[in-house]
Amino acid sequence: MTVHRPSRPVRRVGSYHHGDLRAVLLQAGEAELAARGIEGFSLRGVAKRAGVSHAAPAHHFRDVNGLLTALAAVGFRRFVQSQEARQKRAETDALSQLVAAGLGYIDFAMANPALFRLMFSSDRPDRESEELHAAAAAAHRKLIEDVARLHEAHSSRSEPDQAEVMRTWAIAHGFADLMNSKRLKPLLAMRKADRDAMLADMLRRSLD
Repeated sequence: MTVHRPSRPVRRVGSYHHGDLRAVLLQAGEAELAARGIEGFSLRGVAKRAGVSHAAPAHHFRDVNGLLTALAAVGFRRFVQSQEARQKRAETDALSQLVAAGLGYIDFAMANPALFRLMFSSDRPDRESEELHAAAAAAHRKLIEDVARLHEAHSSRSEPDQAEVMRTWAIAHGFADLMNSKRLKPLLAMRKADRDAMLADMLRRSLD
């Protein structure tokens, strides 16, 4: 899976065309978030990374939380892409697809720990923002659809109940959070291929 890491070089002011400033600021914002975390995040730091004036971010984001809100929306869209990338390489049966989505969930969290925390654990983003609401809702719809496919293979009911969806979410999120918190040290010490195989087995046992 191709992982877009926030550490990639940020284009400087002279290298973007008119209209690209928002994209440049988001790229710089992701790098700032990865380097300084939510607590140390500032518009001044983002502007410096982007090579623009300190006032430039105000043209696209009302304040620092506005930029963090936009970053969270970017995160949710990439989060779905991470899951879909795993699913494209997996078997097509419902359980394998759900396990693959879980692995993509973990992939994203480990590759983007600060962004993952912003999306799920911070009160800084504006959850009423149309952009963020749409991106988060799309991620949640994907969860429901993936669970529904497995549910349909085992039940005559057409839709999973809320408890099934929450259980699946909690399992994937729990693994991702524990990996990011360095709590699952035996897994972290493994080669990636071996770690992925063990995570897939644990997800399969938990979700089946």
